[in-house]
Amino acid sequence: MFKIIKEEAKNILEKDPAAKNMFEAIFCYPCLKAIIYHRLCHRLYNKKRFILARIISQIARRKTGIEIHPGAKIGKNFFIDHGMGVVIGETAEVGDNVTMYHGVTLGGLGGDPNSKRHPTVEDNVMIGSGAKILGPITIGRGAKIGANAVVLDDIPPYTTAVGMPAKVVKNNRDDNLMYVI
Repeated sequence: MFKIIKEEAKNILEKDPAAKNMFEAIFCYPCLKAIIYHRLCHRLYNKKRFILARIISQIARRKTGIEIHPGAKIGKNFFIDHGMGVVIGETAEVGDNVTMYHGVTLGGLGGDPNSKRHPTVEDNVMIGSGAKILGPITIGRGAKIGANAVVLDDIPPYTTAVGMPAKVVKNNRDDNLMYVI
């Protein structure tokens, strides 16, 4: 557990220039608390301890302002800057090195409870404040979603999407060459 806390705190220090030291990252960033709670809840959820997982996730929501369903799959180095109001649904999947800002929703559009209802966000994605990403769609690797965008369709890798509904406005492949292996 301490290893995970240390790794997540280092990620905060790398991604947020306002974070001054490890102590501040550990004790003053709600995203770290939300991620730690989520890791615990996700383990319980996978062991079919659904009620306990949901109770703990609701405690985390009240303490952090960040709601992550215990069933959501969250990758490494996930950073939520100013996390208040973030909502991540049950079947959402978030890849590695994703940065998300406040007020983002990874939400569902209803449907069969036994089907994929929430978005998949691949690695190295940035999602701007207030963006709403809805339904079983995919945000491609290295994509950027603008603030307050409403995304209802797949977004290709290495592109920027903005607007309501979101439309691709830029190809970012050259910006993301460091991520291409």
